[in-house]
Amino acid sequence: MPKTLPEFVAAVDLGSNSFHMIVCSLKDGKLQTLDSLKEMVRLAAGLDKDKNLDDATQKRALACLQRFGERIRNFPPDSVRVVGTNTLRTALNSQQFIVQAEQALGHKIHVIAGVEEARLIYQGVANSLSSNASTRFVMDIGGGSTEYIIGTDDKPRTKESLNMGCVTVSNRFFKDGYLSKRAFRQAVLYAEQHLEPHQDNFDYQQWDEAIGASGSLRAIDRVLNASGWSNNGITFEGLEKLVEHVVSCNHINDINLPELNEDRLPVFVGGLAITYATFETLGIQQMTVSDGALREGLIHDLLGRIYNRDIRSETVQTLATNYHTDKKHAAQIKQTLQYMFAQLNISRTLQDHENIMQFLDWAADLHEIGRDIAHSQYHKHGAYIIENGDLAGFSQQDQVLLATLISSHRKKFSASQLKRLPSPWGYYAPFLVIILRLAVVLHRNRHTLELPEFQIQMSKTKVTVTFQKDWLSQVPLTQADLVIEADYLEDAGFKLDFS
Repeated sequence: MPKTLPEFVAAVDLGSNSFHMIVCSLKDGKLQTLDSLKEMVRLAAGLDKDKNLDDATQKRALACLQRFGERIRNFPPDSVRVVGTNTLRTALNSQQFIVQAEQALGHKIHVIAGVEEARLIYQGVANSLSSNASTRFVMDIGGGSTEYIIGTDDKPRTKESLNMGCVTVSNRFFKDGYLSKRAFRQAVLYAEQHLEPHQDNFDYQQWDEAIGASGSLRAIDRVLNASGWSNNGITFEGLEKLVEHVVSCNHINDINLPELNEDRLPVFVGGLAITYATFETLGIQQMTVSDGALREGLIHDLLGRIYNRDIRSETVQTLATNYHTDKKHAAQIKQTLQYMFAQLNISRTLQDHENIMQFLDWAADLHEIGRDIAHSQYHKHGAYIIENGDLAGFSQQDQVLLATLISSHRKKFSASQLKRLPSPWGYYAPFLVIILRLAVVLHRNRHTLELPEFQIQMSKTKVTVTFQKDWLSQVPLTQADLVIEADYLEDAGFKLDFS
């Protein structure tokens, strides 16, 4: 547990339709919500035909983040989690936008995969809604994607993220707000085609209770209840009445339903089509609506990190077990990494130190997972698994960093490629790779004996390692390996001196 717990925590969800922020106080392990902000940015609507975010949408999004930033800019970095979802996964110019967005917000933004988004949504629902159901089905309609999850208690079991959302479906089938029965049926068919391959995993026989968790589903729930078409959440019977009313209109401005917010209107019918298709395909008759969603899941995930229950560490240990790594060997490497790291001044703050050491430990745990595929080039196989896997708790940036450490831990590596990593990792990565490589070399013989004390120093391009007198002469294979390693480092622009 950290020495000082944050007094306040915050989560920001950069969704494809809305941006959400929640700010909570944290006292004695208990959360109390202080602020909950939401702005309809419609990020997905700003994607052009080349999948780039247009300037107007970026400007609108940055203005929103400036306002959010006023509230949380001075929060410590480890007390805030900010994630981007489908549109930032899709946009080809997302990195350029993220740089500006981080400046506006004052915090790092992590883009998460769809399955990770589904996991966090389930956490938000599980911690926000009391339920006696043993197995829950959770659905969340975002602006650019829809997540489906089945879980028990707070553990998600089956997760999918489908590339359809209330913004994208509305833009595709109801351009400029025009409606027709034919267009609605096409939208429903489009959603059903996306869901059909997953029908057996999510149909009504697989769960006890259906729960909706998104602005679209909350809007549908309010409309159904205000119109007298349902008094028990969202029902299939109520949906049919709502659809009948909507398709009788020629334009979204003619819908005129109670409790339908004007801001929600442009994407309401797209969300309704996805909902109707889901009820039809999965045989859902009734759905309860939860206030908990992605941002609440982020808060609870953040608490896990604060209280040393980081889901990422669990994911790493699961991977290490599944790929049959030598855990004793990894533990020796981690001990040597910590020994070297303590001697080096490559950490600017204690917080950075903890975060950096965590990634080094994970890299040590997983550096050999590629051996389960093939011994030749196993570092590349391992890096591919990490970068492309669905790793619970990890953002896409986290996975790229970890994959880069693993791919660079042996043979040739490119220092210039390491420097292209997002800040601050571009600065740290070359040093991290070098000490990881040295730790692996020093433990190549896999002896159980601990290494003798030694000193390590690093400058910008020079590494000096000094061992106890005559130790190297007693380990000629290690000495030979260090000579080879010096050649690899020289090719990457570093000089290794050892004695």
